[in-house]
Amino acid sequence: MDWYYSKYGNQFGPVEEEEIRQLALRGGILPQDLVWNSSLGEHWIPASSINNLFPSAPSTPPPLQAQAELIPIPESPPSAPARQSPIWQKIKRLFAPVTAACMLGFKYIAGLKFLIPVLKTGGTMILSIAAYAMHWGWLFGVGFVLLIFVHECGHLFAAKKCGLRVGVPIFIPFMGALIALKDAPKNAWIEAQVGIGGPILGTIGAAACEGIFLLTGNPLFRALAYTGFFLNLFNLVPLGFLDGGRIVTALSPWLWLLGFVILAGLTYLHFNFLLLLILLLSLPRLFSLFKEKSDEERRYYEVTPSQRMIMATMYFGLIAFLVLGMQITH
Repeated sequence: MDWYYSKYGNQFGPVEEEEIRQLALRGGILPQDLVWNSSLGEHWIPASSINNLFPSAPSTPPPLQAQAELIPIPESPPSAPARQSPIWQKIKRLFAPVTAACMLGFKYIAGLKFLIPVLKTGGTMILSIAAYAMHWGWLFGVGFVLLIFVHECGHLFAAKKCGLRVGVPIFIPFMGALIALKDAPKNAWIEAQVGIGGPILGTIGAAACEGIFLLTGNPLFRALAYTGFFLNLFNLVPLGFLDGGRIVTALSPWLWLLGFVILAGLTYLHFNFLLLLILLLSLPRLFSLFKEKSDEERRYYEVTPSQRMIMATMYFGLIAFLVLGMQITH
């Protein structure tokens, strides 16, 4: 049966009868304090009226450790949580659901760590769309960024297939996008596979835009198709960190010299800061061609004849297809 008791004009409870006796034993309830339970109706009675509540003679107190186990509250006076007025109790009941909802919300947010990569890709995609939309409109900006996303997914899938850990795509307005390899490729064959994965899937995305144009007649999709073919072809220039520069590591790294000449010519004829930046960033790897290589570096470029043939067919075949696609969609 639940009991209530009154001290210093404040009401406490409910507590069980055993707890009432423990409070009386420790001085938490005095004989003159009032107590009540449902069997007393509307009348409160002094604590001294309860039989055997207060021992007639002092008893030997239990050991301190036993007291700590048996008494769940501090000694007199009662702890602060017990001194709660009816108004405060009502306030607690009112805000308890809000507190519980906040706690659940924090736990839910803490469990959404997987959203961080999504926000990285999605946030930078939105920024890129806004940047391109300022020049070519929202529809083209959305389609253009989606084509870049498809291209980067090609790298992502190829890296996963080769057993490499890789980060999510991050978009940089007017510079495209990139994915960070958390594991370095073990040899040139793996590097070439990761490199060609983007142009292959990107070419499929551009061809899909041309297919939508043929079905609908909407010129926006032909413009996206041409742009997609051009961007994937440009990425196949065999130089530096461009996709072509990674692909030709499985053919012959000396093709980087050809790529440097091609890109230097484009920079001279159509000067662009991005082209100049690519040229400058490609110089360290270009210079490595003329350095003496260690045994480990030589093993990196060891590729079987069949692997070299497969990559050459894919690389030059893709270049031919992209050139044809640009001619058709121009």
